[in-house]
Amino acid sequence: MEREKGPREIDKKQVHVRVISMASIALLMLIWTVSTNLRWIDPFFLPSPQSVWAAFLDLIWEGYKGSSLGTHVLNSLYRLFLALVLAFFIAVPLGILCGYSKYILAIFDPIIEFYRPLPPLAYYALLVLWLGIDNTSKIALLFLSAFAPLFIATVSSVQRVPRDRINSALSLGATKTKILVHIVLPSCLPDIITGLRTAIGVTYATLVAAEMVAATSGIGWMVLDASKYLRSDIVFVGIILMGGIAILMDSIIRWYQRLQFHWVGREG
Repeated sequence: MEREKGPREIDKKQVHVRVISMASIALLMLIWTVSTNLRWIDPFFLPSPQSVWAAFLDLIWEGYKGSSLGTHVLNSLYRLFLALVLAFFIAVPLGILCGYSKYILAIFDPIIEFYRPLPPLAYYALLVLWLGIDNTSKIALLFLSAFAPLFIATVSSVQRVPRDRINSALSLGATKTKILVHIVLPSCLPDIITGLRTAIGVTYATLVAAEMVAATSGIGWMVLDASKYLRSDIVFVGIILMGGIAILMDSIIRWYQRLQFHWVGREG
């Protein structure tokens, strides 16, 4: 019979995984530094880490095209978080209703299934035409990008709630409101948070694309504009910033998942 792993063994395994991850990053940085400083790769295509760092410091002190680096980052995050908040507070309640009722699901599911596979930029032109090129069209695009994964995750989680839990509560005289608050929502939250992680990834990628098409600020716009002037060092700063922010957001969500839903995956 296989012995169950204790907390210390699990902690050691996690440490080993983190060490391997850090070593892979260090190796990548070493290859980048050596290949650029020895001119194995033209700096025009791949700037050295020193050049990227110098460009980053210059952006901090001087900004880019009249706006500070912080302003570009905050503008992007404002669009992202506003769209995510709107999508969360609309998609989750609607998903719960659709999970409860097949008739309501039949109304909304065809619409969402139609636009969900479409590339966001395919209908972005329509949003710009209807709402203009300011933040409204961008936030609408991000909202639609985040809505589908949140809605689908919520509907799926509601439909998977064990019926015996609901029947047991009904037999004890619980109202539908109490069943929703004390049974359905706690059962669905882990899947909803997973859907939120997916929505953040999709929306973040869409944000960069939206800013590259029609914007005058934001990280995506800065990267595209710098590429027009062959400033590959600034392009790399923008790419690293975008990746770092995405990793930070995902790490916060995963930390919250471990804190609140540590039992997920250990049942049965």
